Amino acid sequence: MLGTVEHTTDALMPNTEETTKALATPLESKFFNEMRHADGSIRDEFIKIQQWLSEKSLEEIEQLNAQAKQHFIYEGITFTVYSDAAGTERTIPFDIVPRIIEKKQWDIVSDGCKQRVKALNAFLHDIYHEQSILKEGVIPAEQVLQHEAYQPWMLNFDVKGQIYSHISGVDIIRDGTGDFFVLEDNLRTPSGVSYMLESRKISEKLMPDICDKYHLLGISQYPQLLKQTLIESTDVENPVIVILTPGHFNSAYFEHAFLAQEMGVPLVNAKDLFVEHGKVFLKSIHGRKQVDVIYRRLDDDFLDPLAFRPDSVLGVAGLMSAYRNRTVVIANAPGTGVADDKSIYPYVDDMIRYYLNEQPILKNVPTYQCRKAEDLDYVLNNIEKLVVKEAQGSGGYGMLIGPQADELQIEEFRQKLRFKPHAYIAQPTLALSVSPILTEQGFSDRHIDLRPFVLSSQKEMRVVPGGLTRVAMTEGSLVVNSSQGGGIKDTWVVERRDEMTKI
Repeated sequence: MLGTVEHTTDALMPNTEETTKALATPLESKFFNEMRHADGSIRDEFIKIQQWLSEKSLEEIEQLNAQAKQHFIYEGITFTVYSDAAGTERTIPFDIVPRIIEKKQWDIVSDGCKQRVKALNAFLHDIYHEQSILKEGVIPAEQVLQHEAYQPWMLNFDVKGQIYSHISGVDIIRDGTGDFFVLEDNLRTPSGVSYMLESRKISEKLMPDICDKYHLLGISQYPQLLKQTLIESTDVENPVIVILTPGHFNSAYFEHAFLAQEMGVPLVNAKDLFVEHGKVFLKSIHGRKQVDVIYRRLDDDFLDPLAFRPDSVLGVAGLMSAYRNRTVVIANAPGTGVADDKSIYPYVDDMIRYYLNEQPILKNVPTYQCRKAEDLDYVLNNIEKLVVKEAQGSGGYGMLIGPQADELQIEEFRQKLRFKPHAYIAQPTLALSVSPILTEQGFSDRHIDLRPFVLSSQKEMRVVPGGLTRVAMTEGSLVVNSSQGGGIKDTWVVERRDEMTKI
């Protein structure tokens, strides 16, 4: 059951009489507070930032947040809100107070994400080859083979190093005890890494003194690590790499352009590429160049009008034929979507045990699969307590948060579940951890999550020490997606030092 998290953070307050009068005493909360212990005292890793903030007035901190917004505007860091009839481009809200994670905690997250992605890649190889996990009944075969994201094009096709998802995003939350849970996996075209990198630039620009005191573990190497991962996806020496974008109307277009610039590779759309004699070529001012690796940022359905949707103008005709001829690498590989569907998510723990012979480092959130009669019956009778999601949904769309829904919304979802149960899953309403943000009333706690990014090649798995921390900017909201009004924070991974508690 949800409770309010609109309580202030007195221990973080600037020392101004105006602020002190405007804010109330912190309330008790069942949510794990990233900054404070249960007794209200500041966690060791936050002491320096608390001291830094307390030395500034509320107005000074507001000015820093305003400068951060201007940075986003100046750099053109925007996203498109598809639910807006006008397709509005907006800057994403940024909060100056960082989310801080000790390295010993980060190592758990990093190792758990690597383990998970390794198992998911093994699963993808298996279902497109021997299908052992299906034959042994660990996962119901029909749930995989009849899945709309399952691609027969990939059957018995060997990808280099058995890596299907080169770039993965794993969404992590913390419950009321502070334990880490995986909320979902993103293996198709995970986005948000540009926000992670730009958030760090803002921190270092606006708070250089406190950043220096913390000796933050760096994340700026991500674009070059991504490029190295793509290079390792092919046997070609000095491969030509391109980023394939659906265009500037895509919500993540800024990220496409940002990564192309940072990696020093061309950003292309369908008109820039063509297939001839089973090879993909790039049109350039120096003539045509054969393309060796395509980092695609559009979904399978739009990749090739000859193989998938014939009405697609975003893809390249003949691309899948070239891919099957092994003259080009597509990252992430077609067909990865079957592994990050929310109805497959409950089986990832089983995949880890089956393929790696290991116990999962990170826990799954308990999940009810509405395709199962017993689970559906429970969800229908307890829907007001649960979060119901579309199995193929993303961006916070197509979901119901039972405790916040009215009777009409609940009844509407009951009808959807009865009509198409296999399209939905349900989970308990989670007590996502909270972190302070600056609001018009001062500092108040808001729910957050974390998306680390895992880079996988046959040579190495790489995770930079940090991720995208997303914030539910609205009081009491559990939805952190930018498309639903969510914001972001910088994520600081810090070494634990004895002097950390000394200012």
